[in-house]
Amino acid sequence: MAIIQSDPNKDRTDRIITRWLKRHLQRLGAEVHLDQLNSLVEDRDMLAENLENLVKKERLEGRQEGRQEGRQESDWRALEEKRKTVRHLLSFGVLSNDQIAVATGLSVDEIVKLRIEDKH
Repeated sequence: MAIIQSDPNKDRTDRIITRWLKRHLQRLGAEVHLDQLNSLVEDRDMLAENLENLVKKERLEGRQEGRQEGRQESDWRALEEKRKTVRHLLSFGVLSNDQIAVATGLSVDEIVKLRIEDKH
């Protein structure tokens, strides 16, 4: 704001930067309501509030995505551990597919696939 206010063509500079900022945020897909923003200098409180809300929203979405990725990673690791357990149980050669499925929570089809993979 200080740079704009110190510019000899501050009104024009303010309009140009304001227009650029609105277009840039729109291209980024930022869901901010800047329709009534006409001047960074005059409407700086409105801009600050909108940008603060945008940052809060983006942080919340980032946390949600992180949690989702964490759950997916955890599910994948749990499945890999189950498959490791199945392979270990298969190595004994005494349990049926049904018994291993009950013990691990995997489907019989998954046990059969792992049994076939181990043979190759």
